[in-house]
Amino acid sequence: MTHSFPWAAQILTLFPSMFPGPLGYSLAGAALKKGLWSLKAVDIRDFARDKQGAVDDAPYGGGPGMVMRPDVVAAAIDWALDEEGRKGRELARICLTPRGEPITQDRVKRWAAGPGIMVLCGRFEGIDQRVVEARGLHEVSVGDFVMSSGEPAAIALTDACIRLCPGVIGNPDGMAEESFEQGLLEYPHYTRPRLWQGKAVPATLLSGNHEGIKNWRHREAERVTQERRPDMWQRYQSFNSRAV
Repeated sequence: MTHSFPWAAQILTLFPSMFPGPLGYSLAGAALKKGLWSLKAVDIRDFARDKQGAVDDAPYGGGPGMVMRPDVVAAAIDWALDEEGRKGRELARICLTPRGEPITQDRVKRWAAGPGIMVLCGRFEGIDQRVVEARGLHEVSVGDFVMSSGEPAAIALTDACIRLCPGVIGNPDGMAEESFEQGLLEYPHYTRPRLWQGKAVPATLLSGNHEGIKNWRHREAERVTQERRPDMWQRYQSFNSRAV
């Protein structure tokens, strides 16, 4: 899908200096310099309602920690969406939180195919649920673990989207066999030397038999998926049984 503007990432954060961070290196960094995508880190504290720049308050009902205020967060969201709206873009609205739905490669593909993403990075004990619902934010998670803030997750999500944007990866054909593309994890890889610390490269990969190599890689992908991700293996088997 082509757009009038490069793919955009609007990151709403309390720590804008964390960006671009790793996104300024390697493929993402080179693509950013080429103008294949754009990045804006929006400082949520700029929208605080008092001189102290307070963005959080104590939770109703008691309990530990603090909660990000809905009025401050909403002001930051509205500003970011208005800025993109004037360009004719409607970004996907994402809120990173451990209680969100797991991010999958299919979701990343959909976000990468659109004009861009607006990502709200959580902090403290969480974000007032009213602003999440009022602004239609999609709550997602990078995994079943808790981090101190949403910024590292935002970097990971943005990187996953960027690499799918046209022109970022030189040979996009290589992505066809990556993990999750065929419902399986990727097969193992080997390179020189042929013998390393007593371990040899599998003979099939040295045979020159392209069909044999293809079959070996597929079997290995199935084996690894079955061992490491039984949830994926079950979905893979279910899909194949319906396709027969």
